[in-house]
Amino acid sequence: MQQNDLFLRACKRQAVERVPVWYMRQAGRYDPEYRQIKEKYSLLEICKLPELAAEVTLMPIRKLGVDAAILYSDIMNPVASLGIQFDIVKNIGPVIDNPIRSAVDVARLKPIDVEGDLGHILQTIRILRGQLKVPLITFAGAPFTLASYLVEGRPSKGYRLTKTLMYSDPKTWFSLMDKLADMAITYLQAHFAAGAQAIQLFDSWVGSLTAEDYKKYVYPAVDKIFRALSDFDQPKIYFPGVASGELLPVLRTLPADVIGVDWRISLTEARARLNHAFAVQGNLDPYMLQAPDDVLQATVRQIIEQGAQQPGHIFNLGHGLYPEASLEKLQQLTQYIQEYSTQVYKQSALEESR
Repeated sequence: MQQNDLFLRACKRQAVERVPVWYMRQAGRYDPEYRQIKEKYSLLEICKLPELAAEVTLMPIRKLGVDAAILYSDIMNPVASLGIQFDIVKNIGPVIDNPIRSAVDVARLKPIDVEGDLGHILQTIRILRGQLKVPLITFAGAPFTLASYLVEGRPSKGYRLTKTLMYSDPKTWFSLMDKLADMAITYLQAHFAAGAQAIQLFDSWVGSLTAEDYKKYVYPAVDKIFRALSDFDQPKIYFPGVASGELLPVLRTLPADVIGVDWRISLTEARARLNHAFAVQGNLDPYMLQAPDDVLQATVRQIIEQGAQQPGHIFNLGHGLYPEASLEKLQQLTQYIQEYSTQVYKQSALEESR
């Protein structure tokens, strides 16, 4: 099957004809058809039905014309295999029945059994590989972000209990980080074996830490994950979430291919902080989709022009799509990104050939 490989080439900082584009949470509540499915099935129920999960993954490819698919799943799915009981509660998020608060709780966590407990996710990957004409990205949650749910018991704005455990009982904290890192490694290795063409590690809430605390308490586990996956040639993306610009210099030695960037920092500055060692992904503010077309397009042009200054840019949002996004506006945005970046990249190629 002939495949659009723009995304894969951009991840490796190779030459491309235009910027590839996909959106975090591109299979979601902005789509009326998806909302109809959610009236019948919960997120976790969809994930356990491979044919349906594959169909939901494919919907934005057909409707938006994006250059990569991301597996319909949730970062919480693998923690069930460790013995964590949870539910995804509407308008709240993950709610944990048995939060982790002590060394005894951490010791109780089981090793992940991907085939036994999560075979349905691997089957979804296999189905998608047989149908997609764009690359398939799969993903896992990073240790800190998962810990923020497992320790707090639900989403938090201040991460009080998480940081208290981190500062007051570092031995237990590092044991938890290590177990969550091992889980991510085993889970993502199984994804690669099933056919994943790229992976993304989501660390959505790590921007709540100082650079010093991130380097001490979190980076070792993130580094462990990417080093364990380094034998796989498929692109590997790290998304350090929102408000993470101050963390970027810490990532310079991370063995990943792409770093996701939020909208609070320009791509030019992000590359400089990363020592120009990675492709970058981002970085439109998701709420810019609520702006008038001329404002949105001016911002998009700026992002594309900054991204084109060096090889290796994937256009994305600085975080996931919100339910308020318009399907029609997303379609128009995708087309505008593809058309304008084609002009920019063509002009750049002409100038380099002179």
